Amino acid sequence: MPERDRRSDGRGALTRTGYARRRALRWLVVPASGIALPQAFANVAQVASARLWPAQEYTRVILEARSAIPHRLSTLREPHRLVLDLDGVDLTPELARLATSVAGDDPYVAGVRFGRVTASSLRVVLDLKAEVEPQVFQLPPVATYGHRLVVDIYPLNPVDPLMALLKRDEARPAAGEAPQAPKSAAANPARKRALIVAIDPGHGGEDPGAIGPRGTYEKHVALAISRKLARVLEAQPGMRAVLTRDADYFVPLAQRVAKARRVQADLFLSIHADAFREPHARGSSVFALSENGATSAAARWLAQKENDADRIGGVNLDRVDRSVARTLLDLSQAAQINDSLKAGRHVLAGLAGHNALHKSAVEQAGFAVLKAPDVPSILVETAFISNPEEEAKLRSDRHQQRFAESIGEGVRRYFAGNPPLAARA
Repeated sequence: MPERDRRSDGRGALTRTGYARRRALRWLVVPASGIALPQAFANVAQVASARLWPAQEYTRVILEARSAIPHRLSTLREPHRLVLDLDGVDLTPELARLATSVAGDDPYVAGVRFGRVTASSLRVVLDLKAEVEPQVFQLPPVATYGHRLVVDIYPLNPVDPLMALLKRDEARPAAGEAPQAPKSAAANPARKRALIVAIDPGHGGEDPGAIGPRGTYEKHVALAISRKLARVLEAQPGMRAVLTRDADYFVPLAQRVAKARRVQADLFLSIHADAFREPHARGSSVFALSENGATSAAARWLAQKENDADRIGGVNLDRVDRSVARTLLDLSQAAQINDSLKAGRHVLAGLAGHNALHKSAVEQAGFAVLKAPDVPSILVETAFISNPEEEAKLRSDRHQQRFAESIGEGVRRYFAGNPPLAARA
């Protein structure tokens, strides 16, 4: 299990105490060697950290500073590149390291260069591999972060998750069938539709989630278990699994819900690792949505913490899709919640075969990520990452597989007793 993201600035190795120490020291920035700091720059924003988060869905560039960074973004063609002009910003060593952070497999960014436009304006040029659709926005300080300037680099033609699933399904014959020529599900109505499970690895990118005593990130654990769970479910005849994220990048809560609905998921599983201020807290938990308040103070606190993911991960509020936002409205969800509780009980029973249970019943609270009105949805806290013994389990490949198999068995039992109408022959 990686304890440090190779594209980070060292944040991956810090515990919560380390975060506080770093925040106190982060603004003691030394200018890049050989570059004098102009007197005019003395009281303006200086970039103390620069990060790059590449993913197939989009690449995110983060510049973090003590104060908001005045900026202008423009696009150029032949060759394709983004030009980010930063006013009153010097080329610090932290910013300069962005050029060495570009991975060869980044789908969109080929390289980063720097130059001066005027004495008071620094130019950052992002060389691109193709024409893109960029978004730029500022984030106010939150948690351990200062002011962040975000550039999100999206492809002009994003991959449709439903079409990707259909293409994958066409290439994979059902049990006992010979391979067929590619065709859509609509063109072959006699064929029983596969059960689709949307697996949501919690957190990601700028949002690490909880951090264990040994520096284990919840976002890495959630992704590792989710990938294993996808393979467990795909091995079941007539079942398909779709991940809401397949790498270390941030996905807004509403987009996670929207992806599940887009692929017409029959079940949504959000995978997490719990944390508490006391290291003795232990055990697995399962949560469903509540329309009438949380079933316990702990469930309410956890929902509030998980719902903060958007603020920490960084959502562009100026570009929120209103149709996606409406997905999170408290619609009449009694039937969805009832089915979610059934699924949750089966998954909780499955987890009991591998790990102690923190609570013996499914709890409920107002989790934003569980608010798809037409998809049974549960949130699984696999174990307490803040407990040293359970953190060791979460870091173990063998135990990750056991968690995945336990959850998968619960999913199988749920569908055995509650087949979705649309999936019946």
